[in-house]
Amino acid sequence: MKIKEYQLLPLFDKFVKANNRNKRTMYGGRKLTNGTKANYQLLFDRLQEFADLTGFEMRVRPLTSTNKRLFNHERKYHNQFYDKFTSYLYNHRGQYDNTVGSNVKHIKVFYKWLNMEQGIVTGDFYKKFYVWKEEIPIIVLLPEQLNYLIYDEAFTNSLCKKLQRAKDIFVFGCTVALRVGDLLALKKSNIEIIGNATYLRTISKKTGTYTKIKLPDYAVAILKRNKNRSSKLFAPIGAGNLGKYLKEIAAPAGWTYDYPKVRNKRGKPVVQYKNERTGKNYRFCDQLSTHTMRRTAITTMLNLGVQENNVRKISGHAPGSNEFYKYVKYSQEKVDNDLENMYEKLSEKRLITA
Repeated sequence: MKIKEYQLLPLFDKFVKANNRNKRTMYGGRKLTNGTKANYQLLFDRLQEFADLTGFEMRVRPLTSTNKRLFNHERKYHNQFYDKFTSYLYNHRGQYDNTVGSNVKHIKVFYKWLNMEQGIVTGDFYKKFYVWKEEIPIIVLLPEQLNYLIYDEAFTNSLCKKLQRAKDIFVFGCTVALRVGDLLALKKSNIEIIGNATYLRTISKKTGTYTKIKLPDYAVAILKRNKNRSSKLFAPIGAGNLGKYLKEIAAPAGWTYDYPKVRNKRGKPVVQYKNERTGKNYRFCDQLSTHTMRRTAITTMLNLGVQENNVRKISGHAPGSNEFYKYVKYSQEKVDNDLENMYEKLSEKRLITA
């Protein structure tokens, strides 16, 4: 009996096009974001490159019978596909656990789409595809570093106008805890003034969470300095350029101390002391990114005493969110260090009086 078979790439291309035409939605009926659509397109490109590089035949066979031999054959095939494709991502593309895991997660969504929406019953083999995850050390500013960016006028005046604008956006982001996409998309209509208080109101594109936060005086001053003619709160700037400018701001601020990167491959930490491209040691200033804004805002709130439930309300994290508790853990380490310093000083005083 001839076994029916489909080529995987044309099916995945059909899947990507269905996403782009908004034929698929997320749970709850929300449309896929442009970022998610772009990730699926990038995965298609990776699958194409993988096929060209390795010659591995990517195909889909429906399980139309209870034939045990066929079942075992398909199980073995899917195990091989998973092993070979993840090895390609790790070894050829140089990816780490989070990126590999994200690609695997998207593949599992594709297989679910085949089974649930295309009537191609492939079995549950894809459900065993392990989604690798890693806990990347959180790069944040300490409160004193954020204070320096906010209030040191001499440093601000030493920067060119371009970097001054970037610093303003960065400080604002380190205050309101928005994701960078939501931050750069803010409009003047997101600002609400009630009496002498100024509030930022927004709805997260990713989670649909409503956030309202009272702005401090320095954030209001930032808004006044950055008025522009468009409806946007800030003059247009790409996230890529903003990330580049942050590094140019952090170096003259003196944050040039060595700060190795730690990433994971297959669950094992890989410490990177030097940039392979430049041969120079990784420094703290080199690792600042647009993600630092949200992370700094959340950890600053936690470190300086804002209650967890209020921080979660501001950041838009759901109760019990694993992502949120990474920040809680970081904050706890800060508390532990402060306590250790206090205990040490207490011991010193005991010795003096003894």
